Amino acid sequence: MALAKLGVVVLDCPDPRALAAFYAGVLGGTVEGDAEWVDLRVPGGQSLAFQAARGFVPPKWPAPDGSQQFHLDLTVADLDAAEKGVLELGARPLDTADRSRTWRVYADPAGHPFCLCAC
Repeated sequence: MALAKLGVVVLDCPDPRALAAFYAGVLGGTVEGDAEWVDLRVPGGQSLAFQAARGFVPPKWPAPDGSQQFHLDLTVADLDAAEKGVLELGARPLDTADRSRTWRVYADPAGHPFCLCAC
């Protein structure tokens, strides 16, 4: 028996509205909230939330010690089209050199790593 269920994944960031707008551009959905907490409600998908974090420092990728906090895997039908779209929205590539793989790694505008996966 489970002790809990996953409510929402929360990303700390310097500007919750801006980061929610980025992910709304990637995933669709509606953005609701204020300067401190913003919800992105994705129809038929997992919602995300964004919380203001004073002194936010983005994670390093790859981490020098090999550890990593977490990352989001976003499933896409067309890697090249999705890559073009996330770059236009403000993502930056972290590991996209091997074009034969079924996944590529990017950072969102606040620096959180995420993968586009055509798996």
